[in-house]
Amino acid sequence: MYEIGLSTCGKIVDENLFRTFSESGIKHMEISLTPQEYHNFDYRITKEYASFYGVNLWSFHLPFYPFSEIELSDKALCNETLNYYAELIKKASAIGLDKFVVHPSGEPLENAERYDRMECSKESLYFLAELAKKCGGIVAVEDLPRTCLGNNSDEILELVSVHDDLKVCFDTNHLLSENVCDFVRKIGNKIVTIHVSDCDFTDEKHWLPGEGKINWQDLLHTLKEVGYSGVWMYEIPFENTAKIQRNRELICEDFVKNANEIFANIPFTIIR
Repeated sequence: MYEIGLSTCGKIVDENLFRTFSESGIKHMEISLTPQEYHNFDYRITKEYASFYGVNLWSFHLPFYPFSEIELSDKALCNETLNYYAELIKKASAIGLDKFVVHPSGEPLENAERYDRMECSKESLYFLAELAKKCGGIVAVEDLPRTCLGNNSDEILELVSVHDDLKVCFDTNHLLSENVCDFVRKIGNKIVTIHVSDCDFTDEKHWLPGEGKINWQDLLHTLKEVGYSGVWMYEIPFENTAKIQRNRELICEDFVKNANEIFANIPFTIIR
């Protein structure tokens, strides 16, 4: 079955986090930081911690916020965004990271501007694919919710069509108008990494599987069907949010237990 990973989204990336990952059985980490943290991130010490605790640095999530400053689909902002991304890709590549997750746009987007935004985003993604290739890596374009570009399989396939090396990061809780299994079958082997979390099909929630409406057995079987061989990468914060209140914060062991429940097809442990 798949090895388990966890995104650092909202978590402090320090030695304690690596130790906790290692002790709980989480083998892979996606580096995903707040906008401020990208500027001060210590790549060298991160590599040392990863090596010491045996945690694989699986992927690096490029920043996507604030939309007023970081935007691949806006001609007024894309050049500055690409320069910033290029700096980050080079630094992350230097410590062995080789998968770079990117959002193809921000939001909100109006229908009237969608064509021009798609064209600008495709040009930007081509540039990133070429850069990542030179650094020994690949770019994984993430499916997004609501009015963002890439909110269905057709748009994702169009976005990645501009370069043979562009791949896909499948976010399970971003598809609000398309069945997750239909999406996986259409994208197929272009999926190189995933973001695992649950939702209610009305908006993204980033809930723990079992807290929403996704049929995880169907999805698991479909991922196997298309040959997905990457990591079972959760993208869920520890703390309670406005979208969900539990009686305690999540801990690393919760993700390992949740994954094993999915893999064994047994009832979920629900944290109330």
